[in-house]
This record gives sequence, structure tokens and C-alpha cells, in this order.
Amino acid sequence: MLPNTLLTAEQKAELQLFTESLERFCDTEIEPHYRDWEKAGLVSRTLFRKMGENGYLCADVPEQYGGPSASVHFSFAVVQVLSRRGYGGFVGGLQVHNDIVPPYLLNFGTEAQREYWLPRMVSGEAVAAIGMTEPGAGSDLKAIRTTAKRDGDGYVINGSKIFISNGQHCDLLVLAAKTDPALGAKGVSLFLVDTKNPGFTRGQNLEKIGQHAGDTSELFFNDLRVPADALLGGVEGQGFVQMMRELPRERLIIGVQAVYGAQGALDATVKYVQERQAFGQAIAQFQNTRFTLAQCASDIAAAEAFLNASVAAYERGELTPEAVSALKLHTTEIFGRVADACLQLFGGYGYMAEYPISRFWTDARVLRIYGGTSEIMKELVARSLLGR
Repeated sequence: MLPNTLLTAEQKAELQLFTESLERFCDTEIEPHYRDWEKAGLVSRTLFRKMGENGYLCADVPEQYGGPSASVHFSFAVVQVLSRRGYGGFVGGLQVHNDIVPPYLLNFGTEAQREYWLPRMVSGEAVAAIGMTEPGAGSDLKAIRTTAKRDGDGYVINGSKIFISNGQHCDLLVLAAKTDPALGAKGVSLFLVDTKNPGFTRGQNLEKIGQHAGDTSELFFNDLRVPADALLGGVEGQGFVQMMRELPRERLIIGVQAVYGAQGALDATVKYVQERQAFGQAIAQFQNTRFTLAQCASDIAAAEAFLNASVAAYERGELTPEAVSALKLHTTEIFGRVADACLQLFGGYGYMAEYPISRFWTDARVLRIYGGTSEIMKELVARSLLGR
């Protein structure tokens, strides 16, 4: 578990009970259905409702907005448990709903926006997504082409987004659009789009090489009209600043997913090598197996220590963009290496979808891309050392 030095003894006990309850929930509500959801390309919409009913959504949202008002550790624990169990496809969208969108509302939203959307997100009535990436704009957020033009008492939005987690399920989309294309980054604004509005269209659920249970979609906006009070915080031109301020938590939660996904891959492999026989003995007895697993365990321990320090810095309000970029870079690269090394120990069976290591391996790959690519992370760390 992540360090919880800032929690009281009572909170630590509550966190332990929370985690045990979540494990049981996974046993009954996720594990029996997960392979079917992977084949379908998305989890059941009712899963969000059930998670909301059990208190697993938006755990650190304040009580005044319907949330448990718990420590951030409770929200991170959800990602820890599900990542370790190999539900990376669902985790990709769940962390958007639990850890990425709520801070936008809490830190920048108007009181009316918070009161309307947060209780619905906590209960699972509304699923949230965030729309930044476009066909021609990924890590370069200033290059987005979706526009929002003021028209009377609202805005008219035109454009498209791609690779949007929860795209098929979302009821709320935090959408980045240009309100003044001439101003570059200063002309970007964020909107809280109710996806029931006319002009919003869901494209196809994209077929991916991994994270099969997570719906990832194209979204289209054709003269989509939203009221003026859909503008996040009610102020134009603040979108880029808002996104930059919230990227640290996004990259932190990806670090959580990476470390505990790697731990899940290692756990599955340790079990397998003690059961699998070759040349008259368990393959756990071969030196190559032992040395490989020892290296994986050491890499995970180092990554977890880095993560622990980053979580503590986040709790103190001291987690810098450069530090969290280094964390995302390190932990996601480690996850990829661990998953690959562990799959090799399964031999041909590791390439079969029925074995859990194959899911860890394919799910791990995209973590080096979403939330900012490894190359962008390196550039951000380099800037802290050398400037631009």
C-alpha cells in the first residue's frame, strides 16, 4: 500500500477495511465478467453505478458535494487494487472519472457546476471523460482545432476528439476548445459538456491492442450548443492554465497504475513459475528465472519508493511538474520492462489471451503514451536541468 503517514490510526484502519471490501467487490462484480467485457470492448455501464453505491467513486470529493470526503489515499487505493488485479483497461477510464475530472470541478468550477456534477459522479449516475486529444493534436495541446464561438447566451462548438477514455459511457465531457484561435494557448477554454445536448455524437469505439475493456472513442461536435454557464469557472482563456495545473495528479495516478500493474504482473509470474514444470523441475528453480524475478522485484521496489515520495509531496502541495514527469517516465518504463520479462517466463503460454500476463503486457504499453509520452516527459525533465 502507499505510505499513509499523514493519516491517523483510525483512518489507516478505515483504509485497510476499504481495501479489503474492494477486493471482495472485485471477486464478485468484476472478475467473473472481465473477459466478457474485454471481448465487448467496454465494461458494463452498471459497473459505475455499483461502484458508486459501494463508495468506490470520487473518494476524496467533499461531503458537501455528495462525496465521502476521504483522504486521497482512498481514491488511489482503488487504482492500486484494480491495477494489481490486471484490470488495466477499466482503470484507464476509471482514473479519469475518479482522479482527473473531479479536481477540475473542485479547483476551477463554479459552485453551481460543482453542485450539479459532483454528486452525480460520486453515485455513478454520470460518467466523466476529458476531451483534449485530437487527430492532429496530442501532447501539443496548443494545437487543438476544436472551436467554441460565442453565440448569444451560449457557445457553439465544432470539432472532434480522439482516443477519449469513457467516450461511449460519458455523460459529462470536460472539453478543451479554442474560444479565440488568434491567442494560441491563451485562447483555449474548458467546457463542461452534457453529452445529451444535440450536436454531440459518439464515433466508433476504437479497437486497441490492449486495454480491451476500456472504451476509447472518437467524439464529434457539429454545431453543439452549450449554455454560457458550461464554461468551466465562467472565465474564457483559462483552459491551458487549468490543464497544466491538473496534469500533476493525472501523471501521479498513472504512476500508481504503473507500479501496481507491475506488481500484479510479478505476482502472477511468481505463482506460475512455481507450478510450471520443465526438465523435471519447477522453472522457478532455474537461475535465469530467479535472477529475472529478482531484478523485477528490485525495479518495482525502487519505483514504489519514488511513487511514495511523490504521493507525500502531493499531499504537502509540493509535487512539481518536473518531478511528476520524472515519476511517470520512470514508473511506466519499469512497468513495460517488468511485464515483458515476466511474459517471457511464461513461454508460449504468455502469448495466449487466457493467461493474465498477456493482459498486463498489452495493457502496459499505452501508459508510456497517454498522459504525456515518455519523450515529452524527458523533455520536461530536461528543461528543469537545462532550460528551454
